[in-house]
Amino acid sequence: MTLNELKLECESCKGCELYKTRNNLVFGEGSEKADIFIIGEGPGENEDNEGRPFVGRSGKLLDEVLNKHGLSRTNNVYIANMVKCRPPENRDPKTDEKEACIKYLLKQIEIVNPKLIICLGRVSASYFLGKDFKVTKQHGEIYEIDGRKFTATFHPAAILRNINNKPIFEADIEKFSKLV
Repeated sequence: MTLNELKLECESCKGCELYKTRNNLVFGEGSEKADIFIIGEGPGENEDNEGRPFVGRSGKLLDEVLNKHGLSRTNNVYIANMVKCRPPENRDPKTDEKEACIKYLLKQIEIVNPKLIICLGRVSASYFLGKDFKVTKQHGEIYEIDGRKFTATFHPAAILRNINNKPIFEADIEKFSKLV
C-alpha cells in the first residue's frame, strides 16, 4: 500500500465524530522515504483550512528549526498528527478519536519506515511513550519500542507560548538531526 492509497481510505473514515465538522482531512505530508517521522496531536484551524499539517505559526517555527539543522518535509521528514481531523476549538483529541485514527498513523509509519519518530508535545508523547511521560523532563531521551526509535520534544505551539523553551527545542532538533 502507498501513502496515497492510505489517504484515499482515510478520507472515507467515519470512525469518530470529527469527520462531521472538518473542512479538510489533514493526512500528513513529507518525504515517503523520510528518516524522521514527526507526530503532532491534531490539526488546528489553518491546517483544517489547507488540508496540510503544521502550516500556521507553529508550523513556520517547526520548519525554521528543522531547516536550520538540514531537515525539511520535502527531503527527509514526514509530518502527521494523532488525529486527521480538527478537534473543535483546538481541544486535545479524545481517546476514542485517537483510537479511530491510530491505525492510519501506524500504517503511515510502516510505509515511511523512518529511522526516528519524534513526538511533538504531550498528546503524542503520552500515547507512544507512556501516559506518565513528561515532555518538560524527558524531552530528547531516545526509546526503542518494537524495533523503532522514539523520542519527544516540546510542541512548537508550546514554544510560542513560552519562548524561553526555544533553545531546548532547537537543541533537541539538532540532536535528532545527528541521529539519522
